[in-house]
Amino acid sequence: MGPAKDTDDGPPAATPDIEDPPEDTPEDAGAAPLLRMRGIVKRFPGVRALDGVDLDVRAGEVHCLLGQNGAGKSTLIKVLAGAHRPDGGEILLGGEPFSPAGPTAAMRAGIATIYQELDLVDGLSVADNIFLGHERARLGFTRRADAEREARELLARLGHGEIPPRRETGRLPAAGRQVVSMARALSHEARLIVMDEPSAALAHDEVTNLFRIIRELTDAGVAVVYISHRLEEIREIGDRVTVLKDGRTVANGLPARSTPTSRIVSLMTGRDVEYAFPERSAAAPEEDDDRPEVLRVEGLTLAGWFEDVSFSVRAGEIVGLAGLVGSGRSEILETVYGTRRPTSGRVLLDGAPVRPGDTGAAVRRGMGMAPEERKSQALLLHESVAGNITLAGLGRYSRLGWLDRDRETDDVRGQIEALDIRPADPRRPVATLSGGNQQKVVLARWLVGAAGGDARRLKLLVLDEPTRGVDVGARAELYAVIRELADRGVAVLLVSSEVPEVLGLADRVLVVREGRVIHRAPGRDLDEHAVLNMIMEGRAL
Repeated sequence: MGPAKDTDDGPPAATPDIEDPPEDTPEDAGAAPLLRMRGIVKRFPGVRALDGVDLDVRAGEVHCLLGQNGAGKSTLIKVLAGAHRPDGGEILLGGEPFSPAGPTAAMRAGIATIYQELDLVDGLSVADNIFLGHERARLGFTRRADAEREARELLARLGHGEIPPRRETGRLPAAGRQVVSMARALSHEARLIVMDEPSAALAHDEVTNLFRIIRELTDAGVAVVYISHRLEEIREIGDRVTVLKDGRTVANGLPARSTPTSRIVSLMTGRDVEYAFPERSAAAPEEDDDRPEVLRVEGLTLAGWFEDVSFSVRAGEIVGLAGLVGSGRSEILETVYGTRRPTSGRVLLDGAPVRPGDTGAAVRRGMGMAPEERKSQALLLHESVAGNITLAGLGRYSRLGWLDRDRETDDVRGQIEALDIRPADPRRPVATLSGGNQQKVVLARWLVGAAGGDARRLKLLVLDEPTRGVDVGARAELYAVIRELADRGVAVLLVSSEVPEVLGLADRVLVVREGRVIHRAPGRDLDEHAVLNMIMEGRAL
């Protein structure tokens, strides 16, 4: 993959700049910021996570915090939220020294944080989660009716008044849980809200609603620190940008709308990156009769989610499902893999039926899956990076009851290097990695079997949001790995909330709306506008 040209003629295709971007609104350079962080240092055993970070945030602005996974973004916001004590530097909030004793103190000072991995209690109701830590109570008794009424008002403000305040939070889909976390932040009447990848689990219309809420907040003088790997969002919602790299600030307060994407990417990575999708094969697999059919789905139905879904994936083909959150797209993948048991229909691998609802049988037959919710569905958080990567293939390292540690270590280190997993320590607990690096570990689990060219064990790779929370530099690397596996003959079935990602990767695209496949076409024959029209309005081409 060659470097991008060092020009400002335009950004890579996946993250387009706005044409003729408007001039940024002049700011009063002399106005004191609401938040000022200077020279922030944070050390962990063997790691200097923050090495003198600076950040200034003004009241009423959206300040975008960017950087690759491992750059220090999550550590910085945990320092601000009171979850970590800094080892050096100073923080001023409203011009006064600020050193929160913990998250509760930070919230009382007016700082609310919405983490990428939502810190909700699944067993509690929606209302209880929203007011957790500042319950609506009198004389020691919870005023449940007041809490539910206020929760309903907050949810309606977010455009989701249909979510029942009494519903158990664990029963909500990922997008619904994101809304509850946002309602919790609003309930604190914060003057600064940190949003870590808030759009990652949201559909297109829900992102539009999110931006509406953010604008309402900033119009009222609330400051928003916005973290996202989707650079196109920075153009639309951001005012200024700060970039971190390797625990240091490399740019502070750049204008969000007029700074070229090429410069932002270069600052994040320390090099110019061509953010492009790998080339497809000369002939699409569906046109090549010599390619065997790996997966066939016949009349698959899961009551309440999708109905009568049929399709196939050939060896070396990438098939992508495009649709809104809640359309049934992720549930189709989960049913194919065996996480869910279908109401009717069947799944065939290499022509033989796969036992319904049995993930173990799927793995033994040659399926691998990277699910959307990596922490709860894919990772053993307290185990090492190496233990997580080799979890599904321990048999290949076992001989006569003994584990070949040298071979295991070599394969793990190979994947750590190939996917640039940071820190590059196979013994490190996976829970200490950033979200994007955790996603790389999940993908490495299924790639390790093919590390030495042994892709026969992996026949079908199922990917649900494969680059969720993955930075711009690593995305291109992951795209190349996915295409390389397909070129070796692995069949790939994927879902992504980013339509350009589906179109850029997939040989064939299935458009899913309200549980039905409404259109099928080669990826090269579709564009983002056409697909969005179909999934939003239900009209096929």
